[in-house]
Amino acid sequence: AAPGKVAAFRLPPLPTIGEIIKLYRLKAQRQLSQNFLLDLRLTDKIVKQAGELKNAHVCEVGPGPGGITRSILSAGVEQLLLIEKDARFIPGLQMLSEAAPGKVRIVHGDILTYKVEKAFPKHLKKDWEDEPPDIHIIGNLPFSVSTPLIIKWLENVSKKDGPFSYGRTQMTLTFQKEVGERLTANPGGKQRSRLSIMAQHLCSVENCFVIPGEAFVPKPEVDVAVVHFTPLVQPKIQQPFELVEKVVRSVFQFRRKYCFRGLETLFPESGRLKRTEQLMMTANVDPTLRPFQLSMSQFRNLCNTYRKMCDEDPSLFVFNYREELKQKKKTRNLLKSTSQPEQTEEEDQL
Repeated sequence: AAPGKVAAFRLPPLPTIGEIIKLYRLKAQRQLSQNFLLDLRLTDKIVKQAGELKNAHVCEVGPGPGGITRSILSAGVEQLLLIEKDARFIPGLQMLSEAAPGKVRIVHGDILTYKVEKAFPKHLKKDWEDEPPDIHIIGNLPFSVSTPLIIKWLENVSKKDGPFSYGRTQMTLTFQKEVGERLTANPGGKQRSRLSIMAQHLCSVENCFVIPGEAFVPKPEVDVAVVHFTPLVQPKIQQPFELVEKVVRSVFQFRRKYCFRGLETLFPESGRLKRTEQLMMTANVDPTLRPFQLSMSQFRNLCNTYRKMCDEDPSLFVFNYREELKQKKKTRNLLKSTSQPEQTEEEDQL
Protein backbone atom coordinates (compact mmCIF):
# COMPACT_ATOMS: atom_id res chain seq x y z
CA ALA A 1 0.00 0.00 0.00
CA ALA A 2 1.13 3.58 -0.65
CA PRO A 3 2.35 5.45 2.50
CA GLY A 4 -0.60 6.71 4.58
CA LYS A 5 -3.15 4.65 2.65
CA VAL A 6 -4.99 1.56 3.82
CA ALA A 7 -4.42 -1.41 1.53
CA ALA A 8 -7.53 -2.41 -0.43
CA PHE A 9 -9.04 -5.76 0.47
CA ARG A 10 -8.13 -8.49 -1.98
CA LEU A 11 -9.45 -12.03 -2.09
CA PRO A 12 -6.73 -14.70 -2.14
CA PRO A 13 -6.48 -16.90 -5.27
CA LEU A 14 -9.64 -19.01 -5.48
CA PRO A 15 -11.12 -21.55 -7.91
CA THR A 16 -13.12 -19.87 -10.69
CA ILE A 17 -16.92 -19.87 -10.45
CA GLY A 18 -16.96 -22.49 -13.23
CA GLU A 19 -14.57 -24.67 -11.21
CA ILE A 20 -16.72 -24.29 -8.05
CA ILE A 21 -19.80 -25.38 -10.05
CA LYS A 22 -17.89 -28.50 -11.18
CA LEU A 23 -16.30 -29.11 -7.76
CA TYR A 24 -19.64 -29.14 -5.92
CA ARG A 25 -21.57 -30.59 -8.89
CA LEU A 26 -23.91 -27.63 -8.94
CA LYS A 27 -26.59 -27.61 -11.57
CA ALA A 28 -29.07 -24.78 -12.12
CA GLN A 29 -32.57 -25.99 -11.36
CA ARG A 30 -35.13 -24.95 -13.95
CA GLN A 31 -38.04 -25.19 -11.47
CA LEU A 32 -36.26 -22.58 -9.28
CA SER A 33 -35.51 -20.44 -12.40
CA GLN A 34 -31.80 -20.40 -11.51
CA ASN A 35 -29.23 -18.91 -13.90
CA PHE A 36 -25.54 -18.51 -13.04
CA LEU A 37 -23.49 -15.47 -14.06
CA LEU A 38 -19.88 -16.58 -14.52
CA ASP A 39 -18.30 -13.46 -16.09
CA LEU A 40 -16.68 -11.50 -13.23
CA ARG A 41 -16.48 -8.37 -15.40
CA LEU A 42 -20.30 -8.38 -15.51
CA THR A 43 -20.63 -9.10 -11.79
CA ASP A 44 -18.26 -6.17 -11.12
CA LYS A 45 -20.44 -3.98 -13.36
CA ILE A 46 -23.59 -4.95 -11.41
CA VAL A 47 -21.92 -4.17 -8.08
CA LYS A 48 -20.65 -0.83 -9.41
CA GLN A 49 -24.30 0.24 -9.98
CA ALA A 50 -24.91 -0.07 -6.23
CA GLY A 51 -22.64 2.94 -5.61
CA GLU A 52 -19.80 3.33 -3.10
CA LEU A 53 -19.55 0.09 -1.10
CA LYS A 54 -16.27 0.69 0.75
CA ASN A 55 -16.93 -0.09 4.43
CA ALA A 56 -20.65 -0.58 3.69
CA HIS A 57 -22.92 -3.34 4.99
CA VAL A 58 -24.42 -5.41 2.17
CA CYS A 59 -27.13 -8.07 2.02
CA GLU A 60 -26.85 -10.28 -1.06
CA VAL A 61 -29.98 -12.23 -1.95
CA GLY A 62 -29.54 -15.64 -3.59
CA PRO A 63 -25.73 -15.58 -4.09
CA GLY A 64 -25.72 -19.06 -5.68
CA PRO A 65 -22.16 -20.08 -6.64
CA GLY A 66 -20.86 -16.67 -5.50
CA GLY A 67 -19.98 -14.64 -8.62
CA ILE A 68 -21.53 -11.36 -7.43
CA THR A 69 -20.35 -12.20 -3.89
CA ARG A 70 -16.70 -11.98 -5.04
CA SER A 71 -17.30 -8.62 -6.68
CA ILE A 72 -18.99 -7.27 -3.51
CA LEU A 73 -16.08 -8.43 -1.32
CA SER A 74 -13.57 -6.92 -3.77
CA ALA A 75 -15.39 -3.55 -3.38
CA GLY A 76 -14.10 -3.45 0.22
CA VAL A 77 -17.35 -3.89 2.19
CA GLU A 78 -17.33 -3.97 5.99
CA GLN A 79 -19.84 -6.83 6.33
CA LEU A 80 -21.61 -9.09 3.83
CA LEU A 81 -24.76 -11.02 4.71
CA LEU A 82 -25.57 -13.85 2.28
CA ILE A 83 -29.12 -15.24 2.25
CA GLU A 84 -29.30 -18.48 0.26
CA LYS A 85 -32.29 -20.81 0.14
CA ASP A 86 -30.59 -23.66 -1.77
CA ALA A 87 -28.40 -25.75 0.57
CA ARG A 88 -26.25 -26.98 -2.38
CA PHE A 89 -24.53 -23.58 -2.59
CA ILE A 90 -23.59 -23.27 1.10
CA PRO A 91 -20.20 -25.15 0.93
CA GLY A 92 -18.96 -22.95 -1.94
CA LEU A 93 -20.05 -19.82 -0.06
CA GLN A 94 -18.27 -21.06 3.08
CA MET A 95 -15.07 -21.24 1.02
CA LEU A 96 -15.53 -17.55 0.17
CA SER A 97 -16.26 -16.79 3.82
CA GLU A 98 -12.97 -18.40 4.87
CA ALA A 99 -11.15 -16.34 2.22
CA ALA A 100 -12.52 -13.12 3.78
CA PRO A 101 -12.23 -13.75 7.56
CA GLY A 102 -14.80 -11.90 9.68
CA LYS A 103 -16.51 -10.26 6.71
CA VAL A 104 -19.14 -12.81 5.64
CA ARG A 105 -22.23 -14.18 7.42
CA ILE A 106 -24.18 -16.95 5.67
CA VAL A 107 -27.86 -17.57 6.35
CA HIS A 108 -29.48 -20.69 4.91
CA GLY A 109 -33.03 -19.37 4.54
CA ASP A 110 -35.71 -17.72 2.43
CA ILE A 111 -35.52 -13.95 1.84
CA LEU A 112 -39.33 -13.80 1.73
CA THR A 113 -39.49 -14.78 5.42
CA TYR A 114 -36.08 -13.63 6.75
CA LYS A 115 -36.24 -10.69 9.23
CA VAL A 116 -33.91 -8.22 7.47
CA GLU A 117 -34.82 -5.52 10.04
CA LYS A 118 -32.63 -7.39 12.56
CA ALA A 119 -29.75 -8.09 10.18
CA PHE A 120 -27.59 -4.98 10.63
CA PRO A 121 -26.09 -3.04 13.57
CA LYS A 122 -28.43 -0.42 15.07
CA HIS A 123 -25.85 2.36 14.81
CA LEU A 124 -26.29 2.31 10.99
CA LYS A 125 -29.87 3.63 11.26
CA LYS A 126 -30.58 7.00 9.64
CA ASP A 127 -33.62 9.26 9.70
CA TRP A 128 -35.79 8.88 6.60
CA GLU A 129 -35.07 12.47 5.53
CA ASP A 130 -31.29 11.91 5.72
CA GLU A 131 -29.03 10.43 3.07
CA PRO A 132 -29.50 6.65 2.57
CA PRO A 133 -27.77 4.49 5.21
CA ASP A 134 -24.56 2.61 4.47
CA ILE A 135 -26.63 -0.51 3.75
CA HIS A 136 -27.25 -2.04 0.33
CA ILE A 137 -29.32 -4.94 -0.97
CA ILE A 138 -27.89 -6.63 -4.08
CA GLY A 139 -29.16 -9.72 -5.86
CA ASN A 140 -29.31 -11.70 -9.08
CA LEU A 141 -32.85 -12.86 -8.33
CA PRO A 142 -34.47 -16.01 -9.74
CA PHE A 143 -37.24 -14.86 -12.11
CA SER A 144 -39.86 -16.79 -10.13
CA VAL A 145 -39.28 -14.70 -6.99
CA SER A 146 -38.29 -11.29 -8.37
CA THR A 147 -41.76 -9.72 -8.82
CA PRO A 148 -43.35 -10.91 -5.52
CA LEU A 149 -40.16 -9.88 -3.71
CA ILE A 150 -40.04 -6.34 -5.12
CA ILE A 151 -43.76 -5.86 -4.32
CA LYS A 152 -43.03 -7.00 -0.74
CA TRP A 153 -40.08 -4.61 -0.48
CA LEU A 154 -42.09 -1.71 -1.96
CA GLU A 155 -44.67 -2.31 0.78
CA ASN A 156 -41.78 -2.24 3.29
CA VAL A 157 -40.64 1.11 1.79
CA SER A 158 -44.16 2.49 2.19
CA LYS A 159 -44.30 1.39 5.86
CA LYS A 160 -40.61 2.13 6.57
CA ASP A 161 -40.10 -1.34 7.99
CA GLY A 162 -38.13 -4.48 7.04
CA PRO A 163 -34.85 -3.48 5.31
CA PHE A 164 -36.08 0.14 5.38
CA SER A 165 -36.30 0.38 9.17
CA TYR A 166 -32.66 1.58 8.84
CA GLY A 167 -33.66 4.42 6.48
CA ARG A 168 -33.78 4.67 2.69
CA THR A 169 -31.79 1.48 1.99
CA GLN A 170 -30.78 1.21 -1.69
CA MET A 171 -31.34 -1.91 -3.81
CA THR A 172 -29.61 -3.16 -6.97
CA LEU A 173 -31.45 -6.16 -8.42
CA THR A 174 -31.81 -8.16 -11.62
CA PHE A 175 -35.11 -8.83 -13.41
CA GLN A 176 -36.27 -10.18 -16.72
CA LYS A 177 -35.71 -7.40 -19.26
CA GLU A 178 -39.48 -6.96 -19.71
CA VAL A 179 -40.01 -6.56 -15.95
CA GLY A 180 -37.17 -4.02 -15.84
CA GLU A 181 -38.92 -2.07 -18.61
CA ARG A 182 -42.20 -2.18 -16.67
CA LEU A 183 -40.53 -0.87 -13.52
CA THR A 184 -39.21 2.19 -15.34
CA ALA A 185 -41.91 2.76 -18.04
CA ASN A 186 -43.21 6.31 -18.57
CA PRO A 187 -46.89 7.28 -19.15
CA GLY A 188 -47.96 6.21 -22.64
CA GLY A 189 -45.27 3.52 -22.89
CA LYS A 190 -46.45 0.06 -23.89
CA GLN A 191 -44.83 -1.46 -20.77
CA ARG A 192 -46.55 0.98 -18.37
CA SER A 193 -48.24 -1.20 -15.76
CA ARG A 194 -49.23 -1.62 -12.12
CA LEU A 195 -45.55 -2.30 -11.33
CA SER A 196 -44.50 1.04 -12.91
CA ILE A 197 -46.81 3.04 -10.60
CA MET A 198 -46.10 1.07 -7.42
CA ALA A 199 -42.31 1.34 -7.90
CA GLN A 200 -42.09 4.93 -9.16
CA HIS A 201 -44.40 6.47 -6.58
CA LEU A 202 -42.15 5.15 -3.78
CA CYS A 203 -38.65 5.05 -5.34
CA SER A 204 -36.33 6.62 -7.81
CA VAL A 205 -35.96 3.69 -10.26
CA GLU A 206 -33.13 3.42 -12.79
CA ASN A 207 -32.80 0.74 -15.47
CA CYS A 208 -28.99 0.61 -15.42
CA PHE A 209 -28.08 -1.81 -18.25
CA VAL A 210 -29.13 -5.06 -19.90
CA ILE A 211 -27.16 -8.32 -19.71
CA PRO A 212 -27.67 -10.59 -22.74
CA GLY A 213 -29.10 -14.01 -21.94
CA GLU A 214 -26.06 -15.80 -23.34
CA ALA A 215 -23.94 -14.44 -20.44
CA PHE A 216 -25.80 -16.81 -18.10
CA VAL A 217 -25.53 -20.57 -17.58
CA PRO A 218 -27.92 -22.07 -18.52
CA LYS A 219 -28.94 -19.41 -21.03
CA PRO A 220 -32.42 -18.05 -20.18
CA GLU A 221 -34.87 -17.33 -23.00
CA VAL A 222 -34.81 -13.61 -22.13
CA ASP A 223 -32.24 -10.88 -21.49
CA VAL A 224 -31.76 -9.55 -17.96
CA ALA A 225 -32.06 -5.96 -16.71
CA VAL A 226 -30.12 -4.52 -13.76
CA VAL A 227 -32.34 -2.05 -11.87
CA HIS A 228 -31.34 0.33 -9.05
CA PHE A 229 -33.86 1.62 -6.48
CA THR A 230 -33.50 4.51 -4.04
CA PRO A 231 -36.57 5.14 -1.83
CA LEU A 232 -37.94 8.69 -2.10
CA VAL A 233 -38.08 10.96 0.97
CA GLN A 234 -41.73 11.69 0.15
CA PRO A 235 -43.84 9.17 -1.82
CA LYS A 236 -45.60 10.67 -4.83
CA ILE A 237 -48.94 9.31 -3.55
CA GLN A 238 -49.31 9.87 0.18
CA GLN A 239 -51.84 7.16 0.94
CA PRO A 240 -51.50 3.69 2.57
CA PHE A 241 -49.86 1.03 0.40
CA GLU A 242 -52.98 -1.17 0.37
CA LEU A 243 -55.18 1.67 -0.90
CA VAL A 244 -52.78 2.70 -3.67
CA GLU A 245 -52.31 -0.94 -4.69
CA LYS A 246 -56.08 -1.48 -4.85
CA VAL A 247 -56.73 1.59 -7.03
CA VAL A 248 -53.78 0.87 -9.36
CA ARG A 249 -54.68 -2.83 -9.68
CA SER A 250 -58.28 -1.89 -10.54
CA VAL A 251 -57.21 0.61 -13.21
CA PHE A 252 -54.97 -1.95 -14.95
CA GLN A 253 -57.51 -4.78 -14.64
CA PHE A 254 -58.82 -4.00 -18.13
CA ARG A 255 -55.61 -2.69 -19.65
CA ARG A 256 -56.91 -2.20 -23.21
CA LYS A 257 -60.19 -0.56 -22.25
CA TYR A 258 -60.83 2.98 -21.04
CA CYS A 259 -59.65 3.55 -17.45
CA PHE A 260 -63.32 4.14 -16.49
CA ARG A 261 -63.94 0.40 -16.98
CA GLY A 262 -61.30 -0.68 -14.46
CA LEU A 263 -62.22 1.97 -11.90
CA GLU A 264 -65.81 0.71 -11.91
CA THR A 265 -64.57 -2.43 -10.16
CA LEU A 266 -63.86 -0.36 -7.02
CA PHE A 267 -67.59 -0.04 -6.37
CA PRO A 268 -70.50 -2.43 -5.67
CA GLU A 269 -73.02 -2.95 -8.47
CA SER A 270 -75.65 -0.75 -6.86
CA GLY A 271 -74.58 2.83 -7.57
CA ARG A 272 -71.47 1.71 -9.51
CA LEU A 273 -71.89 4.07 -12.48
CA LYS A 274 -72.72 7.11 -10.36
CA ARG A 275 -69.81 6.56 -7.97
CA THR A 276 -67.30 5.95 -10.78
CA GLU A 277 -68.39 9.20 -12.46
CA GLN A 278 -68.06 11.02 -9.12
CA LEU A 279 -64.53 9.60 -8.64
CA MET A 280 -63.35 10.62 -12.11
CA MET A 281 -64.91 14.09 -12.02
CA THR A 282 -63.50 14.91 -8.57
CA ALA A 283 -60.07 13.55 -9.53
CA ASN A 284 -60.25 15.47 -12.84
CA VAL A 285 -59.32 12.40 -14.93
CA ASP A 286 -60.55 11.90 -18.50
CA PRO A 287 -62.55 8.61 -18.43
CA THR A 288 -61.56 7.81 -22.03
CA LEU A 289 -57.83 7.56 -21.28
CA ARG A 290 -56.31 4.07 -21.36
CA PRO A 291 -54.71 2.88 -18.08
CA PHE A 292 -51.14 3.19 -19.43
CA GLN A 293 -51.78 6.83 -20.44
CA LEU A 294 -52.45 8.05 -16.88
CA SER A 295 -49.75 10.19 -15.25
CA MET A 296 -48.53 9.83 -11.66
CA SER A 297 -50.43 12.99 -10.64
CA GLN A 298 -53.65 11.52 -12.08
CA PHE A 299 -53.11 8.35 -10.04
CA ARG A 300 -52.48 10.56 -7.00
CA ASN A 301 -55.79 12.39 -7.58
CA LEU A 302 -57.65 9.09 -7.99
CA CYS A 303 -56.15 7.64 -4.78
CA ASN A 304 -56.84 10.81 -2.76
CA THR A 305 -60.45 10.98 -4.00
CA TYR A 306 -61.05 7.27 -3.41
CA ARG A 307 -59.66 7.69 0.14
CA LYS A 308 -62.22 10.44 0.84
CA MET A 309 -65.01 8.23 -0.52
CA CYS A 310 -63.83 5.36 1.73
CA ASP A 311 -63.73 7.67 4.74
CA GLU A 312 -67.37 8.58 4.04
CA ASP A 313 -68.36 4.93 3.44
CA PRO A 314 -65.93 2.48 5.17
CA SER A 315 -67.61 -0.53 3.50
CA LEU A 316 -66.13 0.64 0.17
CA PHE A 317 -62.54 -0.29 0.98
CA VAL A 318 -63.40 -3.90 1.88
CA PHE A 319 -65.53 -4.35 -1.25
CA ASN A 320 -64.04 -7.03 -3.52
CA TYR A 321 -65.16 -7.11 -7.16
CA ARG A 322 -63.98 -10.69 -7.72
CA GLU A 323 -66.04 -11.86 -4.75
CA GLU A 324 -69.07 -10.08 -6.19
CA LEU A 325 -68.55 -11.92 -9.49
CA LYS A 326 -68.24 -15.25 -7.66
CA GLN A 327 -71.48 -14.62 -5.77
CA LYS A 328 -73.30 -13.71 -9.00
CA LYS A 329 -72.03 -16.89 -10.62
CA LYS A 330 -73.20 -18.96 -7.62
CA THR A 331 -76.65 -17.34 -7.80
CA ARG A 332 -76.91 -18.08 -11.53
CA ASN A 333 -75.94 -21.70 -10.95
CA LEU A 334 -78.56 -22.05 -8.24
CA LEU A 335 -81.28 -20.97 -10.62
CA LYS A 336 -82.52 -24.08 -12.36
CA SER A 337 -82.05 -23.14 -15.97
CA THR A 338 -82.14 -25.38 -18.98
CA SER A 339 -79.26 -23.68 -20.78
CA GLN A 340 -75.72 -23.45 -19.42
CA PRO A 341 -75.08 -19.77 -18.55
CA GLU A 342 -72.36 -18.19 -20.65
CA GLN A 343 -69.28 -16.73 -18.99
CA THR A 344 -69.46 -12.93 -18.83
CA GLU A 345 -66.83 -10.77 -20.48
CA GLU A 346 -65.62 -9.58 -17.05
CA GLU A 347 -65.11 -13.14 -15.80
CA ASP A 348 -63.33 -14.04 -19.02
CA GLN A 349 -60.88 -11.13 -18.70
CA LEU A 350 -60.29 -11.70 -15.00
